[in-house]
Amino acid sequence: MSDELDEHRLYLSDRHRLDAFEQGIAAGVRPGDVVVDLGCGTGILGLLACRAGAARVYAIDSGGMAEVAESVAAANGFDDRITVIRGSSLDVSLPEPADVVVADQIGGFGFEAGIFEYFADARRRFLKPDGRMIPHSVALFVAPVEAPAIHQEVLFWNSRPAGFDMSPAQSIASNSGYPRHLDAGSLLAPGSLGATRRLADDQTSFGFAIDTRVHRGGVVHGIAGWFTAALAGSVTMTNAPDAARRIQRRPEFFPLPCALPVEPGQTIRIEMQIRPHDLIVKWIVSCGGARFEHCTFKGMLFSRQVLHRTRPEFVPRLSDRGRARKLVLDLAERETTVGEIEHALFESHRQLFADQTDAGRFVAEVITRYAE
Repeated sequence: MSDELDEHRLYLSDRHRLDAFEQGIAAGVRPGDVVVDLGCGTGILGLLACRAGAARVYAIDSGGMAEVAESVAAANGFDDRITVIRGSSLDVSLPEPADVVVADQIGGFGFEAGIFEYFADARRRFLKPDGRMIPHSVALFVAPVEAPAIHQEVLFWNSRPAGFDMSPAQSIASNSGYPRHLDAGSLLAPGSLGATRRLADDQTSFGFAIDTRVHRGGVVHGIAGWFTAALAGSVTMTNAPDAARRIQRRPEFFPLPCALPVEPGQTIRIEMQIRPHDLIVKWIVSCGGARFEHCTFKGMLFSRQVLHRTRPEFVPRLSDRGRARKLVLDLAERETTVGEIEHALFESHRQLFADQTDAGRFVAEVITRYAE
């Protein structure tokens, strides 16, 4: 089975997620509405919109799931109301403005799957002035957690596998976020609301600071971050570890570099700065005399060579593969057939390709990404 298809099987098997969207769409979509489904996958949200009375649904997806969505719409008798549009929602256009935008581009901590970027763009280009979004806001929660097994994963790089020193990687690991399953028993304090962000607003950067009181003694191994999304009316969806109807999406675990023992009643201060589009989270944890500061920017794997090429004073020159890609794009501008492009590319850049079939794969990668 395709990994991508199996991922959507898990989405559809998540009863609490499906129930929340069914109720939210029923509350937020009115008969006759035009609905846009961003990153439609199987098209389930569009189907629910049709059930709620939508007149037309534009289901957008850039991957192979678009074919599945189109077939599923036809199998359920909605192919006259659902139009599948292939491409990224950031690149495509629609034939008419929409009343509702719906999507499930929500990460474990609310923002990692790009919902702020996609919704901000959809609001500007797709939505009527009085249009609605499902979800319309996302609340981010945090809590200190006791999670020794996850903490051991983070500290693996200090364990000298096969007797070798791997500790240079430890700083990267300690400055990374980890999507992990957590239950109510891991919480050392109740979840605290860090921030609530409206999806109709551009979200370039935001932060918060909260003080939380430990409700049981234990050891803090890190901070858990999760979300509650407001869909429509009173309908919400959450992956909170202690929620009875939590969806299966994993919260994010932000580690501490060492275990921090705490007693009941102790106060822990959690500060976070978040840049959603860049997937950068800075977390500072203070308790007693201890203070830990981490940032996912330090956990990103950057090549020095690549960073050098981004400097303003760098003068770029196309590589052989860059020139090959430029040739494909130039020929496409001249209304050349794919077969002719493959032949011209192979003849011009034989050193890059084993045969014309290999050149054809290169052409396909470029054409499918940039051509209409």
